[in-house]
Amino acid sequence: MAARAITLGIDLGTTSVKAALLRAAPDDPSGFAVLASCARAARAEAAVESAVAGPQGREQDVSRILQALHECLAALPRPQLRSVVGIGVSGQMHGVVFWKTGQGCEWTEGGITPVFEPRAVSHLVTWQDGRCSSEFLASLPQPKSHLSVATGFGCATIFWLLKYRPEFLKSYDAAGTIHDYVVAMLCGLPRPLMSDQNAASWGYFNTQSQSWNIETLRSSGFPVHLLPDIAEPGSVAGRTSHMWFEIPKGTQVGVALGDLQASVYSCMAQRTDAVLNISTSVQLAASMPSGFQPAQTPDPTAPVAYFPYFDRTYLGVAASLNGGNVLATFVHMLVQWMADLGLEVEESTVYSRMIQAAVQQRDTHLTITPTVLGERHLPDQLASVTRISSSDLSLGHVTRALCRGIVQNLHSMLPIQQLQEWGVERVMGSGNALSRNDVLKQEVQRAFPLPMSFGQDVDAAVGAALVMLRRHLNQKES
Repeated sequence: MAARAITLGIDLGTTSVKAALLRAAPDDPSGFAVLASCARAARAEAAVESAVAGPQGREQDVSRILQALHECLAALPRPQLRSVVGIGVSGQMHGVVFWKTGQGCEWTEGGITPVFEPRAVSHLVTWQDGRCSSEFLASLPQPKSHLSVATGFGCATIFWLLKYRPEFLKSYDAAGTIHDYVVAMLCGLPRPLMSDQNAASWGYFNTQSQSWNIETLRSSGFPVHLLPDIAEPGSVAGRTSHMWFEIPKGTQVGVALGDLQASVYSCMAQRTDAVLNISTSVQLAASMPSGFQPAQTPDPTAPVAYFPYFDRTYLGVAASLNGGNVLATFVHMLVQWMADLGLEVEESTVYSRMIQAAVQQRDTHLTITPTVLGERHLPDQLASVTRISSSDLSLGHVTRALCRGIVQNLHSMLPIQQLQEWGVERVMGSGNALSRNDVLKQEVQRAFPLPMSFGQDVDAAVGAALVMLRRHLNQKES
């Protein structure tokens, strides 16, 4: 029976929602098979609810995220969904969504299957939100944590709302990441639960004591009642309160995981593996030795941060804000220029043509620093183009230089020498921007000359499902 157990993994990403169904390999307890997977574009960008946030504000419509989630589940095989014994959920870290307890969603029974629709729920203020200026962040209390606070982090966003929109906060009494919200709604939780992975991504959380900086926050007037309760990653948050796309009522749901940690969990076969994820943004992560404890004073200028993983271990992570979003910005710019010239062309056509051109153009002297969004450790840095010559202006040259710049920027944050000092012997590549871009793959291999393997685009969903699958199998054994 244990060998036939199926788990569902869900990943609520910035640009897409993914789902995957996993089953244990019958002859290998640690192995698994992906039975089915699905991805849907979220298309959730929304007009920012506050004019004070300015053009730097980044928000998403929760109803569109849930619509993409429901489309994903509707595309999965019904017979396999009936056999699901556990649901793992991961998603974009740092962001914050607010809701009213008991009124966060409404289950509708009208269609083929019961689904939940958001009710008293705010927009999701995402990790890309830039409303907290360097000056505003400098005015906040110093966290008692090894991680510093940046714009787009949940607690920084709440501090901003407290200052500029205090009446907005009075409308809600619960908050979490988007994946914490989904878990709370699936299980009908009276209070949201949050893993230390997501809590650390909000800021003002001490990973050693596993607690929020309550006194520091309270003394600054922070609404501490909005902070979720903390649960161990890999633990069960609750059970489904309704049947959901044939998944039985009463199915275990894991506490929500960070998408970074879930991606790493699906890819990292050995502790000597590093995991490189290039999606909307970029993360390069390696496992720290057991017993490693980061210095307890935050260093906002450090390009590498240490994030909680599983079993009280840490990942060393270089998290760049500039990844697939930079390529998307470039494509959008080209399409806009052509529209200004009276020509119409699809963004997908431009993307495929520019990658083809760059594959042919194996090298270039053109140098692009692609940091259009700055970096958390260098928030005021902008992008630049140097070493421009008339011979390096083709689409192939520029695209090659842009892809190289994305990878070189990451390498400047976490060089291969540091990875080798940590004992890294192989790099596992994942993420949609990497999986469909041969030029990025070439540049990764050029910058990090280690054995390399490239995975699929459902890695975080697979990781979330795998956590629940292994939990189920361990329960069966014990």
